[in-house]
Amino acid sequence: MTIDEIKSQIASLTAELNHHNHCYYVLNAPEISDRQFDLKLQELADLENWYPDLMLPNSPTQKVGSDLKQDFAQATGKWESAIPVTQASDVTKDFEQVAHRFRMLSLSNTYSEEEIVEFHNRTCKLLAPEQPEYVCELKFDGLAISLTYRRGQLVRAVTRGDGAKGDDVTNNIRTIKTIPLQLHGDFPDDFDVRGEIFMPLNAFETLNQQRLSEGLQPFANPRNAAAGSLKMQNPAEVEKRRLDAFFYFLSGNDLPFDNHFDNVQAARAWGFKVSDYIETCRDVNAVFDYINRWNTQRHELPFETDGIVIKVNNYRQQEILGNTAKSPRWAIAYKFKAEEVETQLLSVDFQVGRTGVVTPVANLTPVQLSGTTVKRASLHNADIIRSLDIHYDDCVYVEKGGEIIPKITGVNILKRSPESQPIAFITDCPECGTALERAEGEAGFYCPSEYACPPQMKGKIEHFISRKAMNIESLGEGKTDMLFDNNLVKKTSDLYALKYEQLFGLEKIIDQQTDKPRKISFKEKTAENILKGIENSKNAPFERVLFALGIRYVGETVAKKLALHFKNMTALMDADEEILKQADEVGDKIAASLTNYFADSRNIAMIEELRAAGLHFEINDDNLPQKASDILNGKNIVISGVFRHHSRDEYKSIIEAHGGKNVSSISKNTTFVLAGDNMGPAKYETAQTLQIPIWNEEEFLKYIDNI
Repeated sequence: MTIDEIKSQIASLTAELNHHNHCYYVLNAPEISDRQFDLKLQELADLENWYPDLMLPNSPTQKVGSDLKQDFAQATGKWESAIPVTQASDVTKDFEQVAHRFRMLSLSNTYSEEEIVEFHNRTCKLLAPEQPEYVCELKFDGLAISLTYRRGQLVRAVTRGDGAKGDDVTNNIRTIKTIPLQLHGDFPDDFDVRGEIFMPLNAFETLNQQRLSEGLQPFANPRNAAAGSLKMQNPAEVEKRRLDAFFYFLSGNDLPFDNHFDNVQAARAWGFKVSDYIETCRDVNAVFDYINRWNTQRHELPFETDGIVIKVNNYRQQEILGNTAKSPRWAIAYKFKAEEVETQLLSVDFQVGRTGVVTPVANLTPVQLSGTTVKRASLHNADIIRSLDIHYDDCVYVEKGGEIIPKITGVNILKRSPESQPIAFITDCPECGTALERAEGEAGFYCPSEYACPPQMKGKIEHFISRKAMNIESLGEGKTDMLFDNNLVKKTSDLYALKYEQLFGLEKIIDQQTDKPRKISFKEKTAENILKGIENSKNAPFERVLFALGIRYVGETVAKKLALHFKNMTALMDADEEILKQADEVGDKIAASLTNYFADSRNIAMIEELRAAGLHFEINDDNLPQKASDILNGKNIVISGVFRHHSRDEYKSIIEAHGGKNVSSISKNTTFVLAGDNMGPAKYETAQTLQIPIWNEEEFLKYIDNI
């Protein structure tokens, strides 16, 4: 064959195989046998291997991960050199952050029919005298994705991220059989389509069975499994997870229709998998009919869904309604009431957390709930136990808050045994035996013996090494347990005295109760990485070190405020409660916690050990925000909306540099609101009511420049 004939053959096979993929995976209507498909795929693979420059970007061979391609080559004796490693199936080392062309807003949630009526009435008022037509869709429980198509070819796939930008997962998306690489029909030249990546229930069950057989922890639910699978480094492994996708929204400047429903149906014709469960509803009564029907039928679906999405159909009406800073005003998500099941309470464990707070956890007869097996549920605190009046051996009702976290919501009193005894909250710490205490105004009991209670001691170390504190990445929870159990690290300052000889050769057997126990060993590289991570942590600034100490009520933000106010640890330790309260955001509770912490000689000794190890206990003048002016001194400023010239964080820094104070909510003490596009309606109404000035970006930037 000539080059032109080969090029034509590759194009013909590519189009034919993409068509059969669509028939098989999207339409569930195969037109040829699997063997016929495999023979054609092998023919195309051979041609692409011999003439790699002629491979088309939408080739169906790119639906197969690199490992699977190699398996195919070995099994057939063909494709000997395989596809060049520059193709889309390469292993991804990092996911690039990409800005969305069209911002991905999140939906406002509602849990009651009354709130849907309020949404409808508000919509009608804004559109009067016009009446809205709605589109109702199932709300899929998966991972939101945005795909960009140009001239009918998939060019990029990006996760939701923060709505403004997300991770480029194009290589992994290409392995999902139901996502077209090449469209067919009369499609726009350039547009984005949004949908949901999910894991079907049968694929989820198969995956968890496999993980259990390998001694691995099963995924909690299909959504977590889908999210974890999509972010795997190797597309070949992603392909094995059998992910699926539905598409439900188009963005672009040249869409064929002026309404949502017709454009989604057009997308179906172009090759996208669109849900069969999307309907138009002429009025709010039809919306309720749809909700009531699927509230029951959803349990028969082969995938997870947690609600209904209600959208105004007409695009012009959507523009009239507009958006808030985070959500469209023309759409709302109705969440189904959490599924509830009944099971028996077997026992109650009392767990001690990092700060000493004791949490009761119920052990239950295993029961299926929202697609997962539930064996344990939190009872939160003593007040919750008392309000539920729970007895041992009770039959209790369990539901998942947000269909994720199991919680006990009630007791079936009719099944209670006359001999059963009420659950009494323990009086002593289950780990160290110290009498529990309860701070005034707080719900939880806590163990005050923070230096002799193992979970608290371990918790402090884990908090110290965490990402937002000292960020010692080479140490994880399992490794810190090994150091603690071998008496190498009992407090955070002990980390900086570790030696290579102490680490090398340490071993621990984990998962001993399973058929496949595993062993963690500290080999040469592991020991070196741990010591390197500890050494690098000495570069952390004062505010991070202060946060890492784990002082009660001193979170990341308060630690930064304290560091900026007092400049060094000595000044902070010498301050009494009244002086401490002069720092921004420090009130009675935080001031008392700080003075109690510094009154303990053990804490002072540890701080001195950390200081001697080389940690920073004072602000470096080079790291201080540069003072630009005092023009905003004494001014309390609220930021709201989406901005064009600077990000919200950049504007916060600008305000601080000019002496102003950033506040989160509008009050009579607010000086003005710096508002971008889509200012929150609640903030706008509050500002109007209190007659607080609203400045746009240009007004603000002109003001601070004209000093």
